Amino acid sequence: MNESMDDGWPGGEGFRDYLARRGVTRRDFLSFCGRMAVLFGAASLPGGGRAFAKDVAERLSGAKRPSVIYLQLQECTGCVESLLRSGSSPIDRLILEQISLDYNELLMAPSGTAAEEVLKEAEGRPHLLLVNGSVPLNDDGVYCTIGGDSALNVLKRAAQKASAVIAVGACAEYGCVQAASPNLTGAVGVSDVITDRPVVNISGCPPIAETITATLTYYLAYGHTPPLDGNGRPLFAYGQRIHDKCPRRASFDAGQFADSFDDENARQGHCLYRLGCKGPATFAPCATVEWNMGQSFPIKAGHPCLGCTERHFYDRMTPFYDRLPGFMVPGLGVEATANTIGIAAVAASVGGVAVHSAATVIAKKRTKKARPETLPLAVLGDTEKREDQDKKT
Repeated sequence: MNESMDDGWPGGEGFRDYLARRGVTRRDFLSFCGRMAVLFGAASLPGGGRAFAKDVAERLSGAKRPSVIYLQLQECTGCVESLLRSGSSPIDRLILEQISLDYNELLMAPSGTAAEEVLKEAEGRPHLLLVNGSVPLNDDGVYCTIGGDSALNVLKRAAQKASAVIAVGACAEYGCVQAASPNLTGAVGVSDVITDRPVVNISGCPPIAETITATLTYYLAYGHTPPLDGNGRPLFAYGQRIHDKCPRRASFDAGQFADSFDDENARQGHCLYRLGCKGPATFAPCATVEWNMGQSFPIKAGHPCLGCTERHFYDRMTPFYDRLPGFMVPGLGVEATANTIGIAAVAASVGGVAVHSAATVIAKKRTKKARPETLPLAVLGDTEKREDQDKKT
């Protein structure tokens, strides 16, 4: 519980020794590393996925146990529930056991003054900081207090000796539902407050648990955060649109759409675009990783994607059951990708839709020059109200 970032288990035990003691075979361990290599998109790297999996295995074998502070700020606890209650393999769970979770007010036994003392002690040594929830700034942060102090002050103190910060969930990324117009609490994301150290955003409401595990695995293996997109999200998880890997994509290309949840096309498993599916404008691993050990995800189960991994989706993607504006473009062949259709949508869009989307990308590029450029999402149909909020944040 009191080990530093350089400490392992008693006797200097590394992760591989720990797994062996827990009954995990070498074959199972290598299988896990192979799955991580696939998730990281390593097949396209020099040497392919097998070489990358071997590298991950070697690095993890000697990985040491980091101290972790896990804060829960203005949120609903859904992200932790997703992590705790999702189906996962024994090694996925052991990855989480590998961290020394020194503070989490939901899971820890101490409360009150005893819990505050635990947090203060953990803050005094190097650690990895995980955060759920947004940070309310209005009215001196009165909307979320912990131990009588504001979420803002708690976060700043906890981040002082953090080697990196992982913002878990849409609330921690940008504010989520609390930041939806009119954003009465002044909710912002972790990266709006912590600007002097790396912040990784695991977006989603909630995120897929395996995405959190994979991010921790990468950090433990390589000692730094994975490559990120323009919104600070791991590229291995958020580098592709749901639409591009959607099991209903063939129906989209063939023009076969469900018009209601109980019509014949819905029964046949055809595309849910007309029922408001936001998959064409949503970057997430749902279609590839899926939920609960790859069992399913909303579109596969018959419900349109709500776009919960995209910033301000409560404002941008609503009404949830209305289709995206200007997305259907005639004359595109079966082989057209989501990006091709998106480009055509820009040409067909009216008013400020395309202009605002392009301006958003330019603004992100100016403020986050060190991060990879993102593609414009010209199909979102932002409003002037959304523009004004973007300027404030």
